[in-house]
Amino acid sequence: MKIDRTAETHLLAEEIRRKAGEGARIVFVSGNFNVIHPGHVRLLQFAAQCGDFLVVGVLETGQRSITVPGPARYEGVKALSVVGHACLLDMPLDQFILALRPEVIVKGKEHETRHNPESALVESYGGRLLFSSGEVRFSSLDLIEREYSSSNLSAILKPMDFPLRHDFSVGGLKGHLDQFSSLRMMVIGDLIVDEYITCDPLGMSQEDPTIVVTPIERKSFIGGAGIVAAHARSLGAQVQYLTVTGDDATAAFARRTLAGYGVDSALFIDEGRPTTLKQRYRAAGKTLLRVSELRQHPITPEIAGHILDRVRAEIAGLDLLIFSDFNYGCLPQPLVDAAIQLGREAGVPMFADSQASSQISDVSRFHGMELLTPTEREARLAMRDSESGLAVLGESLQRRAGARNVIITLGAEGMLVCPDPARDEPWMADRLPALNSQPKDPAGAGDSLLTCAAMTLCVGGDIWEASYLGALAAACQVSRLGNSPLDPEDLLRELDWA
Repeated sequence: MKIDRTAETHLLAEEIRRKAGEGARIVFVSGNFNVIHPGHVRLLQFAAQCGDFLVVGVLETGQRSITVPGPARYEGVKALSVVGHACLLDMPLDQFILALRPEVIVKGKEHETRHNPESALVESYGGRLLFSSGEVRFSSLDLIEREYSSSNLSAILKPMDFPLRHDFSVGGLKGHLDQFSSLRMMVIGDLIVDEYITCDPLGMSQEDPTIVVTPIERKSFIGGAGIVAAHARSLGAQVQYLTVTGDDATAAFARRTLAGYGVDSALFIDEGRPTTLKQRYRAAGKTLLRVSELRQHPITPEIAGHILDRVRAEIAGLDLLIFSDFNYGCLPQPLVDAAIQLGREAGVPMFADSQASSQISDVSRFHGMELLTPTEREARLAMRDSESGLAVLGESLQRRAGARNVIITLGAEGMLVCPDPARDEPWMADRLPALNSQPKDPAGAGDSLLTCAAMTLCVGGDIWEASYLGALAAACQVSRLGNSPLDPEDLLRELDWA
């Protein structure tokens, strides 16, 4: 017996109206929701604020890119607390909209300049069509870092659904770790020394409203591109590191420490700058103040020439090249372009990150990389885009930078992985949640992710395996205070416990 879909649609609409309550302003969002990521959550949070009751229609679609069954996608949307009612729509979308007559329909910002068939429908009964990808919040790490806790590696939780979706086993990643020792690599970028000054709080000054502390311990760590090189060496690779320093005690500390890590370092001295030093004053488990001693002017053409000569001499023997840019002048664009050209001619895979905390960055200036790993803020700065959804943002960055893969890191929200669009498989962007929910120190998470993910790709892993192993490296890194080279035993232990 043939079912009257029109009657069924009106019955569903009436049920939703009753559930919403008399006089409630209904907001409607529809989509595939193949894998729910933070971009979806932001859109739905915005939509929920546009009315009294949020209705989400999960489309029953046969698109090749949709790999998760409809009922599973429906359950994922239904579980979100901002959603008043979720339904799996196996009926024409326009028919459902006319039956429900929502006061507001919300779509992602990327649809604003396209044809939207919902526009005529919503206007026919006096509703509104809005476009937004939700509010973007940028947090500053320069003055106050996130709260410290007493967590350790036991706080790492490894999601099993991500490996299942992408057909790999967590335990199988150990094979990639074993191959890291075969890699020969070079890291170019800004050296930073991080100094943690633990203080005893004395109280409030009686002369003015100032907190008074006294330092009781100082501990220094290698940071910036230096820790990328140290991570890689600790994981087994043969590493050359090229950077610029001042002629000072901080540079001497860095030289000794890198040598102790086994990194083959070439520290080119620029007498016109100090070695970058970042001091964190901490008390009672919190960072009170961060003071940075640095210069941001580009290095001289002479120093850039010395760095390029070293790249030219070594490039043929490398398996990968990493640009770790903190925008303090070590990587001016002419040097970057020339080094990229040498890498391209030698067929060496290249990877890059360009960090923006207090400084300005543009990660897209590293063109033709196998992988870029910006934060959301860094990706938006590069694209001059504060409105698009995360998946659209990642795809736009891939096109502009000619990058094969992009991982957008999202802090506590994890990461969004945007794979090579040329891959012959249905998966597009996918979300991997943060693996450590109680980090002690978020500093250095991105550096460990970049290092481990790049090395995984170079020993034959795909972007999904690289993302997972990189996320695990970051989870281990943030479980301790300060930047120390990754311990491969920590990674192996976590893979064994999966």
